[in-house]
Amino acid sequence: MIPSNMEVDGSKSSMEIIFSEEHDRWTDAVNNVKNLVIGNNKQKSNVIGHGVIPRLLQWMINEASPIELRTECAVVLGSLAKGTDENISALVEAGCVSVLLKGLSNQNLKYVEACLRCLRTIFVCNKAAIELVYQDATIIPHLINIISKSVCTQECITTIFANCCKSTVHQEMLCKNGAIAALAPLLGSDIYKVQMPTLKCFAVLCHQNDAVSQAVASATYNGDPIPRLLINLLARDKTSEMQMAAAKCMTYLYRGSVIEASNPIITLKTLPTLVRMCKKDRTLEENVEGAENLAYLIEVDPELQRLASISDHVIKTLADYLKYGDVQQIGSRTQRKDIDWGNEMRQAAFKAFASLGANDEDIRKKVIATENLMDHIVVAINSTNMKVQIAATRCLHSLSRSVQQLRTTFQDHAVWKPLLKMMQSGNEEAVAIASSTLCNLLLEFSPSKEPILECGAINILASLASRNEAPLRLNGVWGLMNMAFQADQKVKTQIVETLGSDQLFCLLSDQNPNILMKTLGLLRNLLSNKPVGLKFPKCQTLTKFQHIDSIMNVYGKQVMQAVVFILEGDHSVDVKEQTLCILANIADGDSAKDVIMANEDVLKKLMSYMVHSNVKLQIAATFCISNLVCNEEEGAYNRQTRLRDMGVQKLLQQLLGTQDSTLFDKVKTALQQFS
Repeated sequence: MIPSNMEVDGSKSSMEIIFSEEHDRWTDAVNNVKNLVIGNNKQKSNVIGHGVIPRLLQWMINEASPIELRTECAVVLGSLAKGTDENISALVEAGCVSVLLKGLSNQNLKYVEACLRCLRTIFVCNKAAIELVYQDATIIPHLINIISKSVCTQECITTIFANCCKSTVHQEMLCKNGAIAALAPLLGSDIYKVQMPTLKCFAVLCHQNDAVSQAVASATYNGDPIPRLLINLLARDKTSEMQMAAAKCMTYLYRGSVIEASNPIITLKTLPTLVRMCKKDRTLEENVEGAENLAYLIEVDPELQRLASISDHVIKTLADYLKYGDVQQIGSRTQRKDIDWGNEMRQAAFKAFASLGANDEDIRKKVIATENLMDHIVVAINSTNMKVQIAATRCLHSLSRSVQQLRTTFQDHAVWKPLLKMMQSGNEEAVAIASSTLCNLLLEFSPSKEPILECGAINILASLASRNEAPLRLNGVWGLMNMAFQADQKVKTQIVETLGSDQLFCLLSDQNPNILMKTLGLLRNLLSNKPVGLKFPKCQTLTKFQHIDSIMNVYGKQVMQAVVFILEGDHSVDVKEQTLCILANIADGDSAKDVIMANEDVLKKLMSYMVHSNVKLQIAATFCISNLVCNEEEGAYNRQTRLRDMGVQKLLQQLLGTQDSTLFDKVKTALQQFS
């Protein structure tokens, strides 16, 4: 049924005329519909339900239609876009975005502005439509070309860019087409609604993109570099919203490696601004955004973390975030009802705490002293809100770098239980941060190690080590490496059997150097003998259980193949040193020694590394020889004879002239073993 209140002359409604052939009445009818739907979501939905969108688009596509009619159509679409999410989805699904983008090429500025206003509203609210901007390579350069036409084009296009730049590809496309030069003059605009989206544009352009950050930092307008223009917008006489946006730009430029952490722009301007945004006299948006950007600013620099920790009682301020209830704050710019401000405040506080405590033990103590912090973290890790859950786990990960906390607070709260649960979730980010935290809880001095083992952690970690995603694979291997350190034979056997020998040796050829290093660390821990008692033999081996022999009896062939493969490969010194240490561990076994002695290629490799240009590799290779020739082990005489015949003893004697004290001690010990 067509709404009765759309009548034009008492005989026909506006909707009837829109679908009629009465050409001369179309513009007035569309204008009436515009007046009807303004500020009325019910009427917007009603009009959309009667199929008005395709009719309006039909007129806009038809270049023979009067420009006044096409403009009114664009204005109505813009009004409909300000309705519900369902209204916007209906516009997108009807193909509205493509028609509006095409309309930007029209010579009539009023029509172009109407199209831009509608597009701005759609892109602010609907992420699904964003890629349409980049499908036609002519759209971005055209938008940049017309940006200076009017205040409306400046405001709308900067807002569109700020909401449509979501990836590195988008950033590069905007920069390649001259966005930086086009946007720079707008930073100095005396029109607030132009300045603000321009600031947001620069923020999204620089976010996690070093190349673009460098280009922005190098650009100038009227002789002033862009960072200088941004400093002016950080001034205290500017609005909080503007200070926040400028601080975010500065944060991204710093993290983009174009501004030093020690630069006063960062230490005396940006950091204090972000801390100030966390105070109670700011809106909730500014509280959340301030804490999140503070966390990002200080995340990697210990000095910035120290400065932040002593700035304006920020730790106490953030602690109050954790007590916040879901009540809308007076003066908030965003009045949406569906924002859970309690969750937003909590996740922001956890992110900031994570960055504050990333490196300094004294700061960690201050953070952990926050009233009921661990209780808040445990509740948050069990939250159904993934954003809160991940942020709390990041905070826990930061605090888990403290030996004292691992031994006390973490054990008291059994935080490993929700971590294991998170690691079995489907969210990759949650699994990554939970498994990173668990790796710290598996260190040898952590009392959580045993209960974690008893809860099936080996199966979970072995599963991670087989994942396609490199960060998860790394954490799986890292956790198993920590689990294997000084473990008993039963645990080591379970690790090998659960991971599988094929996967273990597959990891030894992983292209990711970090994964390779941790896999070597795992193998080294598996091939080590657990010390018992306090005996220290002259050859520096340990009284042991037969862990090495047990594993080498089963996997000796694969281990030696992997060792040769790595030592012959183009790997870093650290990787080769770790591999030589594995050989030294094998040489510490009883029957395992014979595996090395039977492999002449490996023996020659050891000799070549004894005279390598890198002293770390010389030390590792010499230590392996020392274990092989240890004269307290059965068969020592035969091994010494074999190695002497190969020239090992002569090499050792030559190395006595080394200037490195550690290498000298290893050489001297090895020579003393020869009969």
